[in-house]
Amino acid sequence: MVNNSEKIRAGIVGGAGYTGGELLRILVHHPKVDITFVHSNSNAGNPVSDVHTDLLGDTDLVFSDHLSDDIDVLFLCVGHGDAKKFLDANTVADKIKIIDLSQDFRLQKNAELAGRKFVYGLPELNRQSIAEADNIANPGCFATCIQLALLPLAAKGLLKGELHINATTGSTGAGQSLSATSHFSWRNNNLSIYKAFGHQHLNEIGESIKQLQPGFTEAVNFIPQRGDFTRGILAAVYLDSDLTGEEAIALYEKYYAGHPFTHVSRKNIDLKQVVNTNKALLHVEKHGGKLFIISIIDNLLKGASGQAVQNMNLLFGLDEREGLKLKAGGF
Repeated sequence: MVNNSEKIRAGIVGGAGYTGGELLRILVHHPKVDITFVHSNSNAGNPVSDVHTDLLGDTDLVFSDHLSDDIDVLFLCVGHGDAKKFLDANTVADKIKIIDLSQDFRLQKNAELAGRKFVYGLPELNRQSIAEADNIANPGCFATCIQLALLPLAAKGLLKGELHINATTGSTGAGQSLSATSHFSWRNNNLSIYKAFGHQHLNEIGESIKQLQPGFTEAVNFIPQRGDFTRGILAAVYLDSDLTGEEAIALYEKYYAGHPFTHVSRKNIDLKQVVNTNKALLHVEKHGGKLFIISIIDNLLKGASGQAVQNMNLLFGLDEREGLKLKAGGF
């Protein structure tokens, strides 16, 4: 908890990447946060605005290669596998809360390291546990988008039969390091499928489903796609259901009624409604015996850094929306 007159002192490790940049864009304007340091081995000594050029005029922060214990919360915006390596190599005082944006601590079998227990940071699933936690494992972007489409059904034990999911993500989902499939000349005017039926986020999706519906053992068929756009995820989900369309919509509206960022739309939805925001939008339809759910988020915000700040707000007893009243691009 923080008093109204106090500010949360934040440190960021891995501040030069996509998630680190998005986190900086939020926190430099967050009324309850002071950024103590932004760590980057490759950019130490350089102004943050040299890397994140849109922050010129917003901050005079300089990248550091030193860490400080004079903080309340540490954000780990590092690659998968690197968060655990960082914590193995560096001593972080027990008083400092950690929010990890990698996948290192998301699964129950990996959720503890050197006495630190990590809580899975999906507020629509674990809000109370997050508020009482010291360390958060921020969910994956695909996992966030897909779980939001399934949680209301799982909470009532209504997932039946196999689940079918097709989801498309923008190029920022691949991280900032260049690869053959993130290069402009390959990605532009192109569409491809990758890791069909075997994406790493399936494991955390499965754990969350079983948290709410322990008896669910059916297949989750997930086809991820790389889209020809920069940011956002659209997931299309369908399954067998005995609910009527109105019953399903009412179920979703009731489940998300107390969650400020997740909304159910009775009209069809599109990515531009959520890009550059921390919102998730859902649209539910019934087609014969199938229930069809569309779920959309910004992969860098609700799917990463925005959700990390949402979790920080919960950890420190702030309004969940603090610093996250962000605006969609529209056009």
